Amino acid sequence: MLALIAFIPILLTIILMTVFNRPAKQALPIAWLTASVIGILVWKMEIKTLLSATLFGILNSLEVLLVIFGAILIMNTLKFSGAMSTINEGFLRLSRDTRISVIIIGFMFGSFIEGAAGFGTPAALAAPLLISIGVSPIAAATVSLIFDSCAVSFGAVGTPVGVAAAQLGSVADAEFVSSLSFFTALPHAIMGIFIPFLGIVVLTRVFGGEKDLKQAFKVFPFCVFSGLSFSVPYILLAYLFGYEFPSILAALIGLLITVFAAKKGFLVPKEVWRFPSGENQGGEEKLDNKKMPLYLAWLPYVLIAVILVLTRIPALKIKDIINTNAAFPFLIKIDDLLGVSQIDFSLKWANVPGVLPFIPVAILTFFLHRMKKREISMAITDTFSQIGGAAISVIFGIALVQVMKFSDINNSGNNSMLYVMAELLSKGGKTVFKILSPVIGVLGAFISGSNAVSNLLFTNLQYETAVSLDMPAVLVVAMQIIGGAVGNMICVNNAVAVCATTGISGKEGKIIKINVIPAAIYTLVVIAVFWLLL
Repeated sequence: MLALIAFIPILLTIILMTVFNRPAKQALPIAWLTASVIGILVWKMEIKTLLSATLFGILNSLEVLLVIFGAILIMNTLKFSGAMSTINEGFLRLSRDTRISVIIIGFMFGSFIEGAAGFGTPAALAAPLLISIGVSPIAAATVSLIFDSCAVSFGAVGTPVGVAAAQLGSVADAEFVSSLSFFTALPHAIMGIFIPFLGIVVLTRVFGGEKDLKQAFKVFPFCVFSGLSFSVPYILLAYLFGYEFPSILAALIGLLITVFAAKKGFLVPKEVWRFPSGENQGGEEKLDNKKMPLYLAWLPYVLIAVILVLTRIPALKIKDIINTNAAFPFLIKIDDLLGVSQIDFSLKWANVPGVLPFIPVAILTFFLHRMKKREISMAITDTFSQIGGAAISVIFGIALVQVMKFSDINNSGNNSMLYVMAELLSKGGKTVFKILSPVIGVLGAFISGSNAVSNLLFTNLQYETAVSLDMPAVLVVAMQIIGGAVGNMICVNNAVAVCATTGISGKEGKIIKINVIPAAIYTLVVIAVFWLLL
């Protein structure tokens, strides 16, 4: 009964957003209020603890909002400088077929950014580029989230796997972590062969003019080729070098291979398919018909990618300065929020992609692209205008998660709402748990908006359940990590971020409803691999 009560805020969110098509900025405040009432009446949380958890959520939302703000600012800067128009022309020269360009931008470039930065950054950067080549904003947002899946478990230079290993303490020795990296990569690599095709199916079947599968199957050979270009180096890198580099290096290798193949016309259909005209509600917009060299238009993205890589590769030590060994001025810390000893806030601001590199690169672009004062003003004004609705969604979404997470600080003796929910899912015995283990990871990412946070919440539960059921713990923890990556497709925070970036705030529920099917397919494949491995 306790677990069913804990599910109420989550079910309410899903129903409001998908059944009643309410925007996240309306659904999430209601869900937060519901969780707060449950916390007080059922979990016996003190008002002070509830307010502290809510404040913790509000402060933590700064990180997500900075990413969204920076991504939108980059997009608007390139839009008003005329760079988006030049980039669009460059992709047309590479391939006039929208399907090919969507794979290169959405899957390969998006996976590279995921490997470097993670935390919702890939879709926020890739979706505007898809819009620039004529894809409608909602299609660009939806497909970008589908593609941002295989690379997520090793995103931000392996952060989700690192977080999971850290929760297990001394159990996660070198041999365990090496096995964990491989078994996390294996199902992703298998699904990675087909995820480009799955994304193109949604693009053509849901948003295409003919709305059938014919246009997707015509590009099936190139989809599989691009998937193999990513998956083969992905699994080899995970096996040989561990969890830090599979996503970032496999995506870079795959990007180079697919661009070369597209240029040569290898496996590219002779019949060109373009996204239906008239459906692009957020296409190119610039003040003058300015022309610039292609390298100059792409330079901001190149700078972003280079800075992300340099600041996240441990061997370069920059990561230690701004993150691992963070201290003032790189760390903002508040202990014991509102006097609650277990709730401490910290923000490693220099490690937030919105702060470094998005905003500085956007400002630098003002000068690199010789933008006029009016163009700069419009880029900044539009950015603040677009982030308004997203701010409400993000603040209440993260506040909801934190209230549920810190509900274990109570006078009832109950575990947190999140823990009892996962515990209920794990009580069906070994056979049922084989199915539910990755689902718990999906649930964690859907609620929290992050694979890393999902692992933070549920890795120990998964491990202990595996031990009690006499199942291979390394496989079960791998399923948790993979599930968190799959949940990335449908998590509320990512949907809010990509909708804000593409200027379609309020469409989050529709995107989640569409992406439930690809996420379910991905999960079923993972479960099938899990069963075979066991």
